[in-house]
Amino acid sequence: MLLTNMFDRNTTYMLDTILTNFGLNPREYNVQFFGSGLINHTLKVSGNGEDYILQQINSNIFKSPERIANNLALLQAYFKENYPGYLFVGTLPALSGEYLEKSGNDYYRLFPFIKGSQTINFITDAKEAYEAAKQFGKFSYLLNDFDVSALEYTLTDFHNLRLRFTQFEEAVKNATKERLHDAATEVREAYKYNYILQTYNQLVDNKQIPVRVIHHDTKISNVLFDDQQNGLCVIDLDTVMPGYYLSDVGDMMRTYLSPANEEETDLSKIHIRENVFNAICQGYLSEMGSVLTEKEKQYFIYSGEMMIYMQAIRFLTDFLNNDVYYGSKYPGHNLTRAKNQFKLLNEYTKAEAKLKQLIANAEKEYPAVSNN
Repeated sequence: MLLTNMFDRNTTYMLDTILTNFGLNPREYNVQFFGSGLINHTLKVSGNGEDYILQQINSNIFKSPERIANNLALLQAYFKENYPGYLFVGTLPALSGEYLEKSGNDYYRLFPFIKGSQTINFITDAKEAYEAAKQFGKFSYLLNDFDVSALEYTLTDFHNLRLRFTQFEEAVKNATKERLHDAATEVREAYKYNYILQTYNQLVDNKQIPVRVIHHDTKISNVLFDDQQNGLCVIDLDTVMPGYYLSDVGDMMRTYLSPANEEETDLSKIHIRENVFNAICQGYLSEMGSVLTEKEKQYFIYSGEMMIYMQAIRFLTDFLNNDVYYGSKYPGHNLTRAKNQFKLLNEYTKAEAKLKQLIANAEKEYPAVSNN
C-alpha cells in the first residue's frame, strides 16, 4: 500500500487485508484520510485510474452494522430495477459477495468515489439549500412505492421525541444541584416548549401521518454537488429507515436556516434566513409535493420546531448527565449547545408568521394529495 507512513504497522496490515478482500491490490493504491465526518472513519483509496471510499462503521453508534448493509442492498436493488438512472451511491461487494468486511470488532465497506463531485459543510446561499432539499425530497419520492416495512431500524428511537423528553426528565431528577442550578433557565425553556411534544404525541399516537423511507440525517455535507452547485444525490445512508418526513425537513430547518451552527457561542449570530427557508420549501416540495398528504403539509413548519426542540433537550440532557453521550470539549459545552438551540427555536417561532406565508405560496405551486 502506498503512503504506508500515514499508518502504523498493524493498521497497514489490516488495510492491506481489507483491500485484498475487496479485490484491490494494496501495492497499487494510495490510501489517505478523507472528509470531515465525526461518526465513521473515512479513507480515500486511489490507484489504477480508480477512486474509492473505504469507511469504517462506528459500531459504538451502530450496534448492528448488518442492518445497514441489508438496508442498502435492498435499496440498491430497488433503484437498479425501477430507477436505473438515479445516482445511488451504494456499497461494492467484496470477493466473498458480502458488503461488509470485518477486522477485529470493526466493520468496513467500500463505495465508488463519484468523480467531479464535492461536498460542503456550511450553507452559504439559498441555491445550495434548494438543491439539497430537492435531493432529499427526490430520494424519498422515488422510494414512495418501496415497501418501507422491509427496512430495519439502524438506530432505534433515533427521532422519538417522546423518548428524548422522558430521558430529559430522568436527567433532571438525577442531576447534581450544581448542574441543575447552572441549567435552570434551559430546564424552564424545555418545559415551556412542551407543547411541541404534545403535538408529536398526537400525530404519532393517532397515526395522522404516514411512515415513509426517510434519510434522517439531512445536514448539507450529506449531499453531493457538482462544480456548478447542482445537487447530484444524497449520501451517508446509514440512517435510512422508516420514519416521518418531519425528520428530514425539520433537520434541514435546524441545520440550514441560521448562518451560525450549533457550536456557536455568540448567540446574537443566530437568526432565521427566510430566503433559505423558502429554498427548502421549494426544493423539497418540487419532488415530494405530489405525494405528501394534506395533513403532512399542515405540519411542514412544525417539523422545524420538532427537530430543533429535540436537539435542544438532547444537549441539555447530556449536560445534566455529566456529558456522557456527546462529550465535552470545555466546561459547560453541552449547556452552551442547548442555549444555542433554544435561541434558534425562539427565533424560529418568532418568524413563523412570515414562514407560513412562504410555505403557503410554495404549496400553491406544489399541491398536496388527499389524506384518503
